[in-house]
Formats: sequence, C-alpha cells, structure tokens
Amino acid sequence: MERKPEKPIGKLGVLVVGMNGAVATTFIAGVMAVRKGYGVPVGSLTQMATIRIGKREENNFPKIKDFLPLYDLSNIVFGGWDIRDESAYEGAKIAEVLLDKDLDPIKDELKALRPMKAVFDQNYVKRLEGTYVKQAATKAELVEQVREDIRSFKTKNGLTDLVTIWCGSTEVFIKPSAVHETITSFEKGLAENHEDIAPSMIYAWASLLENTPYINGAPNLTVDMKCVHQLAEEKRLPIAGKDFKTGQTMVKTIIAPMLKMRMLGLEGWFSTNILGNRDGEVLDDPMSFKTKEESKLSVIESILQPTLYPELYKDYYHKVRINYYPPRKDNKEGWDNIDIFGWLNYPMQIKIDFLCRDSILAAPIALDLVLLMNLAHRIGFSGTQEWLSFYFKSPMHSENVVPEHDLFIQHIKLKNTMREIMDEEPVNHIDEKIKMFK
Repeated sequence: MERKPEKPIGKLGVLVVGMNGAVATTFIAGVMAVRKGYGVPVGSLTQMATIRIGKREENNFPKIKDFLPLYDLSNIVFGGWDIRDESAYEGAKIAEVLLDKDLDPIKDELKALRPMKAVFDQNYVKRLEGTYVKQAATKAELVEQVREDIRSFKTKNGLTDLVTIWCGSTEVFIKPSAVHETITSFEKGLAENHEDIAPSMIYAWASLLENTPYINGAPNLTVDMKCVHQLAEEKRLPIAGKDFKTGQTMVKTIIAPMLKMRMLGLEGWFSTNILGNRDGEVLDDPMSFKTKEESKLSVIESILQPTLYPELYKDYYHKVRINYYPPRKDNKEGWDNIDIFGWLNYPMQIKIDFLCRDSILAAPIALDLVLLMNLAHRIGFSGTQEWLSFYFKSPMHSENVVPEHDLFIQHIKLKNTMREIMDEEPVNHIDEKIKMFK
C-alpha cells in the first residue's frame, strides 16, 4: 500500500437480499443489539479477535477493529429486499432464531425497517412463493428497478458507502453458459429474458453498476461468472463468495487438513443434515439441493489432493445429505461418519454430531464480510477477494489456481492481508533462532 487507509467518515449502507429471512434478521438484530450494549458479537473476528503485529517478543496484539480502519457499528444503516411485506421484527419472530429477550430492547428499530420489493421468480426457488415482488417485461428492466432502489436508499440515508450482501435462499443449479461469458452477452440476455439469468444475478449486476461491492452468501452461480468478473474489474469493485461457511463444512475444513497433515488415509465420509427453517424447505427441492451439494462436495477433494496422495485418498467415498425436518427449525444438526485408516492400513473412525444454530453462525460472518469488503473497496481492491476465503464454503478464486479450503491456511492469508493493508510485516512463523544460525 502507498499509504495506510484512514478511518471512514460518514455512514455505511448495507443492502441485504432476503432481508426478512433467518440469517438476515439474526445479523441485523444482532448488530442493533451489540451497538446498544445488549449483546456481545461472539463469532466476529472484526469485533473480537486480535492480530499479532511484529515479533512475538514485542507482545503487540491489538484487536482487529482497532487495527483496521473499519466502520463503527453505530454508523451502519440497514436496508434491503424481501419477497414478503413485513418488518424486520416480524421476520425475526417468524424465523424463531432470537428470543423475545433479545428482540424486545430493539423492537422499535426492527419494526421501522421494512424491505423493498424483491426480484423473484419461482422457477429458481421452487419451494417459496413471493407475495411482494417487482414486475417488469424484461430482466433488463428489473436491473434498472434495483439500481433505482440502491440510488434512493443511498440518497435517503445520506450514505457515504454501500455494500450488497445476498442472505437469500439457494437457487436451482445453473451451469455457466454463453450468456455469462461477456458483458455484452449478459446484457443481451437480460433484454431477452434468458432462462440462465437468475434473480441473484440481477441483484449483483445492478449493484456493480451502482458502484456497490457484492457478497454472495449462497452457493448460487451469481458473481463467479466471466461477465461479472469483467464488470467488477472495469468498475474497480471487489466481489466475494460463495456460500457462508457455517456448520458442517466448517468442521470439514478443520478435520480434512488434520488427516492430510498426519498423512492418515480416508475410506469414506458420510455427511447428513437435518434443518427445519426456510433454507431447509428450499433445499428439499432437488435442483436447489444440487447447488448446495456441489458447494459441499468440493471441499474435501481440494484439501486432500488425491492426485498427489493416491495411496491415501484416490478412491474415498463422499456422500452429502440435507433433510428438511420442520420441528428442528433453525437448530441444524450435522452428523458426520468418517472412516479413516492409519499405520499398516488399520481402520479407525471419527464421528461428529454438531448441534449448531445455522443463523447464529452465519450472522458474524455477514458482519465481517460487510466491513472487510467495504475496506477492500475504499483501498482500491477489485475483482475476486481471495483473502476472504476463510468465510466461504466454495471460495471464489482465480482461473489459474486451485481453491484453498484449508481453514488454517485461509486464516493465515486473511490476517496477513490485513497486515499488508496496514503496511505491517506478514507473519511467517519461521523460528528466529534458525534464521540467526544461518
């Protein structure tokens, strides 16, 4: 960096797609509670974690929020879109993630927050019905309507910066096609209502055209398309995705590196989930599940690198299941059975039962990403933000490199980029005594 970035002045607007869903209302209500002193932002690195600066003996460990010039939570303004016409308070009550004791102190603020009409097409999310949606003859017109929403939101609230984050549902599986190749082909597709242009792509396109960074919190094909990469580079905007790394996949990115580090073999990995919220209902549709499955299945192979270690990982069996179970609501259960082998091929097993709360794990990820993406925009980063891979199941990456799924490597990359931003030396963990000896 030529010079260290400065603390931002003004307000940061956060536009949330799926504003009244479980993840979004947990994120929004949580930020409101924290900034009023009613809660603690557990799980948020930007708010709670420290970062080592200099050598270990210097004992310099400031909090990230004091080290990086990020927006204060008090200067965040929320808005967004949803397919239901209800306040954020009503959305939070329907989601049944947070209890009344957490919602009541911020009830008025939540009630005052209402969504804009959403871009919605049931062909892409078959288990949901939209009752509060935009109407237009073409998808190009829908892009213009979203652009107008963004401009109005910025003007109305006197905002300095904006970030859009997708906290909506998983769309049906779409493969990249010719319409996604170039800016010209995509804009032609918008005008012609091409079937391979989903609602999430309309939000991303409109956001970038309005100079707004975009975060993809679902496994949808949204910003990992050539046309979006081209537009992001042309507009000098950061993009990031995809799919928030919360429960079971977070565990996989911890256990799989352990196996490879110790050169332990893998025979099979069976994963199943039960989930009862709206996300679980959406994923009950086979085509939406296909999108999520692609995201989950890629993690282990990328970490274990079976082509480099065929005797350990060439023929392992990997199966992922997600089951909609309404009584569980947002309290997801992820169960993993892992068959491994060790010295002289003797078999062993690992069994993990993670009783997690999906939205509770996703909310701090959303907060960190919003603040760090805004920082990336202010300092001139553009295109795919690989340094934010730590937060995603299927981290976007450059064409000429393999994705990095190892949580520990992702964490080092995240913090070293933070150090570079502030013109501090990256930490390499090389023993100083060895360097002196050489």
